[in-house]
Amino acid sequence: MQYYDEYFSDQIIPADFVNSDMRQLVELWKEGRTRFTNQLANIKPEDLPKKLGGSPNSAGFLIRHVAEVELLFAKNVFGNLEVKVDAQTLKAGRDTGEWTDLDSLIALVQEAGIQLQKAIENQSDWESIIETKEFGKKTKAEALGRITTHTAYHAGQLALVLKYGV
Repeated sequence: MQYYDEYFSDQIIPADFVNSDMRQLVELWKEGRTRFTNQLANIKPEDLPKKLGGSPNSAGFLIRHVAEVELLFAKNVFGNLEVKVDAQTLKAGRDTGEWTDLDSLIALVQEAGIQLQKAIENQSDWESIIETKEFGKKTKAEALGRITTHTAYHAGQLALVLKYGV
């Protein structure tokens, strides 16, 4: 897991680059994200195809999906135009069984975290309204809540798949 220790440490960007209010939002988001990222330290390649009962989604699919949606939020919701995202899980619409390369999944999660943090830090007006076809009109603050809970929701699914899946 060469990427894990490099990325999932306390700081991605030094705190003195970010004002106090923004730092608090970033810390809130990062703490919420640990429900997902803390699981990745112990995952093994053989865990990636696991599914829970009749559930359609494998552990690998869930990891890929979370990273893709974080990248989409960074780009389309928060305006980080540096982001390049190929939303394979969304395009496929289902688990095709192809998300089994742990190193590439961890790298994608790492990149998603970096890009979403940059996007969050570049926001100034959290009350401004954004609109997407996926969830309609929201303030940027509401959108931050949405991506935080999306990641946590799938982190719960991932935890169950890893614990009970076959």
